[in-house]
Amino acid sequence: MCRFTGLDDVEYKKVAAALRRIATTASRQPTSVGQSPLSEEQKRVLLYSLKFDQLDARQMNIKKAHAKTCQWLLDTPDYLDWLDPSKRDKHHGFLWIKGKPGTGKSTLMKFALANAQKKKLKDEIVISFFFNARGDDLEKSTVGMYRSLLLQLLERRPVFQEVFNSLGLRTWNDGCHQWSIEALKALFEEVVLGLGELPVTCFIDALDECDEGQIRDMISVFEHVGEMTTTAKPPIRFQVCFSSRHYPHITIARDVHFVLEGQEEHSKDIARYLNSELKIGHSKLAEQIRADLQEKASGVFMWVVLVVEILNKEHDGGRIRALRQRLRDIPGDLHNLFRDILMRDHHNRGELLLCIQWVLFARQPLKPEHLYFAILSGVDPDALSEWDPDEITAAVMKRFILNSSKGLAEVTKSKSPTVQFIHESVKDFLLKENGLRSIWSDLGGNFEGASQERLKQCCLSYMRIDIATSLKIAGSLPTANTQEAAELRQSANNRFPFLEYATRNVLYHADAAEAGGISQADFLQSFQLADWIKLDNLFERHEVRRHKADASLLYILAARDMAALIKIHPLNWSFFEEEKDERYGTPLFAALATDSNKAVEAFVQVCLERQPQSSLGRKFCEQFLEKGGKSLKVGRDFTFSRKRGAAYHVLEQNDETFLAVFIASRQAPKAPDKQASSWAAVQNYKDLVRLMLETYQATSRMRDYTDQTLLHWAAERGLDVVVRLLLEASQFDGDLRDFYGRTPLSLAAEGRHEVVVRLLLQTRRVDINSKSKMGQTPLSYAAENGNHGAVQLLLEEGADIDSKDDLDRTPLSWAAENGHEGTIQLLLEKDADIESKHYSGRTPLSLAAGGGHETIVQLLLKKDADIESKDNCDQTPLSWAAGEGHETIVQLLLKKDADIESKDNSGRTPLSWAAGRGHETIVQLLLGKDADIESKDNSGLTPLSPIFSPSQDTLQPPAY
Repeated sequence: MCRFTGLDDVEYKKVAAALRRIATTASRQPTSVGQSPLSEEQKRVLLYSLKFDQLDARQMNIKKAHAKTCQWLLDTPDYLDWLDPSKRDKHHGFLWIKGKPGTGKSTLMKFALANAQKKKLKDEIVISFFFNARGDDLEKSTVGMYRSLLLQLLERRPVFQEVFNSLGLRTWNDGCHQWSIEALKALFEEVVLGLGELPVTCFIDALDECDEGQIRDMISVFEHVGEMTTTAKPPIRFQVCFSSRHYPHITIARDVHFVLEGQEEHSKDIARYLNSELKIGHSKLAEQIRADLQEKASGVFMWVVLVVEILNKEHDGGRIRALRQRLRDIPGDLHNLFRDILMRDHHNRGELLLCIQWVLFARQPLKPEHLYFAILSGVDPDALSEWDPDEITAAVMKRFILNSSKGLAEVTKSKSPTVQFIHESVKDFLLKENGLRSIWSDLGGNFEGASQERLKQCCLSYMRIDIATSLKIAGSLPTANTQEAAELRQSANNRFPFLEYATRNVLYHADAAEAGGISQADFLQSFQLADWIKLDNLFERHEVRRHKADASLLYILAARDMAALIKIHPLNWSFFEEEKDERYGTPLFAALATDSNKAVEAFVQVCLERQPQSSLGRKFCEQFLEKGGKSLKVGRDFTFSRKRGAAYHVLEQNDETFLAVFIASRQAPKAPDKQASSWAAVQNYKDLVRLMLETYQATSRMRDYTDQTLLHWAAERGLDVVVRLLLEASQFDGDLRDFYGRTPLSLAAEGRHEVVVRLLLQTRRVDINSKSKMGQTPLSYAAENGNHGAVQLLLEEGADIDSKDDLDRTPLSWAAENGHEGTIQLLLEKDADIESKHYSGRTPLSLAAGGGHETIVQLLLKKDADIESKDNCDQTPLSWAAGEGHETIVQLLLKKDADIESKDNSGRTPLSWAAGRGHETIVQLLLGKDADIESKDNSGLTPLSPIFSPSQDTLQPPAY
């Protein structure tokens, strides 16, 4: 999946600094240096990426204030002080309304917001965000808050969208994204600081329904913004109204605040509500009941609403005389009232419990049709069938949910309605106050685990419906991203509404049940994996994320972060075993690529528990668990190569502890294979090597996909400590060859690792003249790469100084061609064949002259190298030097009386080559030595003969 890159914590300050370069007026322009501004389409895409489902769901579902209530807020001194610009130094634009759960804070905030929107001036902006702990992640996080507030600001003043230019994220070209909190904070701050004279009023409700750490960070940001806007010249009118419970208490340096239940007018609002909604008449008894009810409410509006409904039902049953006693019996505490509602009767208790369990423990808020069939799957699975919307209408489902929850759950009013509790205090009662456990004591101590088990069983029941016949999918599925597949998914969701949730989350609920103490061993053993894969693939919108029919359950658990199930899987130790066709190759890489951190930890914990006490394997596993896998570079775009294997990708990470976990994990009861090779030599890790030797008895014979042993790897990287350890610990065959025929000695010589070359030669167990598949010896590799120390060691041990590879190149040829002066001196001192010719007939002098290696040409000439030697095309060293433009070497050769008129087999002279390549200085030099300007080549062209160049439509000198 494509992702917006976002910015991490470290980059936040850089981003903020870059954004501040944007002018703080409405006419500001993009300032990114060397970068064109974003197009309107690109800005539209970025703006769209801020949106999310349920953006306004919480606010829409808060009931409007009852007639004539909440009006008092507008005349409250604290509220007026907040609006007064002259008192801004006192409060920095912040008003904080606090109250007990259920007092009506959100209703009051919705009223204040509606009033501000109604009364706002032409150039004023009113924005808001209502946290919702019962919603999805973005509804209850500051990431969602910042995205919502930014979207409102940028949509209402499009000129502010220029802020996107400072991000420099040029690849954001579609709707997939992952906004980081730091990027959002930086953007929000800059937009607010750029308001100028444009007033903005912001309402943020229910701070207590967000994580406390996130809120503390948010308040810190807002305090900073408040300070900046207050001290700006002129001051920027940015004011914020917060609401929350009393706990958690968060101190803000400057604000206006008041407690809702302590307001006299709030009590009058309750009285107005009772007078209007309590339908018991206005007799003396009725008025006494109203007074008793208001006193007992203690300012908690939610309690009043629920009790009014109870008393109205009692009154409708003709029990007017019993109302006062009924009121005395009703608990005055909101939580106890919930308990009373849930325990009032025993009708459909199983349905009630299951409804409560689903609303509490569903992975995400359920749509009404999801919850309807989820409950039906648990209480009457035999009745499950294809959904008939004409029979089971939206109204039917709404009434079903109302009755099943005894009025404590409701369907939200939003574009995509979901089911949630009527108030966050219901959830608090059930979980924080142990209401669920106390009402249904038969659930035992592990009530959450028992609940998750029940939800899992509901998912399994629904998945047993015969959908193949209805959807006609007995054969293979269409490709995921095709229109045909999209229509099939839509048809499945229309006919079987709960199927996608059940399929995608049956493993989630099983994992949660296991974590809650309900064993899932039998479930894992009996799970119909092939059937599940087909259903999961049906709902998968990306072909690359679909699973093959033979995917293992362990791989799937890893990719979905099911740590509890992983821990009890009988093959959990095989997390590096390769899957035949799965995207990420192995279960562990699948976990890493999908950010399944709990699964990664579970795998390493399994590995740790299999290690002997005080072993190196245990030590490394503990180190990995301490730091986690965050440093590993394995993301969604990770590509697993089966040709290279798991070991290659472990090595690629260059991480000591990860590598050690790989090595330690291979202690599983399975013979080491070719892929489980000698990767401990990536760095100079002595402990890793010891672990490798400790883990495998056959370490010296194990090879990787290029047939290299551990000794090959250590030698190639010059890890002398590792090489010495290996040579001491095991009888390694120093002449084992890799896929290319190279021995450890060849690799060390090639890599300029003199110390390792010395170690290998000291063993007396290596063939000093071994040849690779290209015929190169260790000396040839050393000479090619200028490893002077290795050349000297090899020569002292009797290496063949004139050995030729498959292209007849000698060590001297290699050194001359690559310009290794010190190596040339060593080889010449040992009487290397100075006139040896390689496959094209070129001598070392020819190669050095053509390569521009002046010092080497001088050394070879001092050794009387043949200055007129000709290659297979009859070119001399002078022709090569002239053609390649090496003026100094041409001078050297002419001083040695090189034949200035020598011709190659095409009749070209050194002058022809210099003129044809455009080397003017060399042409002048040769003409100064009386080179024949009229000499003709085999085509009759002289050095200055023009030729026609079609590409330029001009006459050009010959280009040989």
